[in-house]
Amino acid sequence: MNTEMYQTPMEVAVYQLHNFSISFFSSLLGGDVVSVKLDNSASGASVVAIDNKIEQAMDLVKNHLMYAVREEVEILKEQIRELVEKNSQLERENTLLKTLASPEQLEKFQSRLSPEEPAPESPQAPEAPDGSSV
Repeated sequence: MNTEMYQTPMEVAVYQLHNFSISFFSSLLGGDVVSVKLDNSASGASVVAIDNKIEQAMDLVKNHLMYAVREEVEILKEQIRELVEKNSQLERENTLLKTLASPEQLEKFQSRLSPEEPAPESPQAPEAPDGSSV
């Protein structure tokens, strides 16, 4: 890089930024790397042209990103629809099974679900160690 012709660090930084931006966006977009050389005789028009190219490349990248994001959002929306439908189906099945189950089955099931919470006890006679009722 020939930076001796620039007098201030700001001019060198602008030169490097322009070269980096054009190279980066060109490689990102798969196009040919645009070679830009700035020297002391570079007119304001060439700087404007470079800025325009950078802006166009950034707009193109932004459009590609927005397209990719929209596509991903559509995929996620479809997955959400499928999950909501499956959840509704499972809730219907659960309701049906609850209506078909006997109270004893429901109580047994509830005790398995939440062992921390005491299940409502039905009055039963205590059992003797040999298994007979007392």
